Amino acid sequence: MRLAVIVVSYNVCDLLRACLAATYANLRRSPDLEGEVWVVDNASADGSAGMVAAEFPQVHLIANTANVGFAGGNNHALRVLGFEAGLLPDLVLLLNPDAEPLEDAVGKMARFLLVHPAAGGAGAELIYPDGRFQHGAFRFPGLWQLWLDLFPPRPRRLLDSRLNGRYPRRLYAAGDPFAVDFVLGAALMVRREAIAAAGLLDEGYFMYAEEVDWCWRMRRAGWPFYCVPAARVIHQGGASAGQFRSRSFLNLWRSRHRLYARFYGPGRRSLAAGIVLLGMRSEARRASAAAGRGEISAAQLAERLEAARQVSDMFAEDR
Repeated sequence: MRLAVIVVSYNVCDLLRACLAATYANLRRSPDLEGEVWVVDNASADGSAGMVAAEFPQVHLIANTANVGFAGGNNHALRVLGFEAGLLPDLVLLLNPDAEPLEDAVGKMARFLLVHPAAGGAGAELIYPDGRFQHGAFRFPGLWQLWLDLFPPRPRRLLDSRLNGRYPRRLYAAGDPFAVDFVLGAALMVRREAIAAAGLLDEGYFMYAEEVDWCWRMRRAGWPFYCVPAARVIHQGGASAGQFRSRSFLNLWRSRHRLYARFYGPGRRSLAAGIVLLGMRSEARRASAAAGRGEISAAQLAERLEAARQVSDMFAEDR
């Protein structure tokens, strides 16, 4: 089987180096795979492209002059690989630069797809660098998941439940492949025919939800997805989760708005908008309370309030 691994990178030179080293170690364990690696560098300023050229000369490097995002970077590689001419390899693995496939994880995903020709794609079991479990496969986002995201406090049992789009940990622990709605883009292997059926990633998503949209379109085209727990991948993930950045916050909600517009019917979309509007009011109250306690500055409060207002304006049209 021919496999192309695509890594889209932006200012994570050290993580990218570890990712590539682990990927090539994986490929050496699978001589049955004709694997090649593509790095799309989105105009990094930390020497990432130079590092790849110097230390991994076997990599196919695409050095962009601007940051075109996750979807744009992957699409660039897919076009160069021959998507528009119908010449893609048998399998394509989208791999985040902060991910490190362990042992023969890449080969295990590929061999699962080889023996299950009706499967459109496969993902791995993700773990944090310290070995803790990390959810890597999810149900398509629903209204309960949206509510739990917006209104803390949230009991742990609900966060790990079907209501929040999670699959039971016992399925991962059992070690057998199981069907899922979609796989996190940190390590997402897709069959050529599924890509041909769904088309390229939607570049209207600059950050967040790109893989959700892609997998949803493939599922609608008749290509299901699976998680392969025997394939384990370290994923850094969540390094900046405790920081509020208005740009990331707005990108997240723009992406969700686009996703709901495509996959929700009018009634469900209206309900989602109502939940978001309530959630933004709650976000504004929490920010004001934090400012009153001296936990954030007046400038930070203004930033959060403005971001909440912009999200509210975005969803108000769907009510």
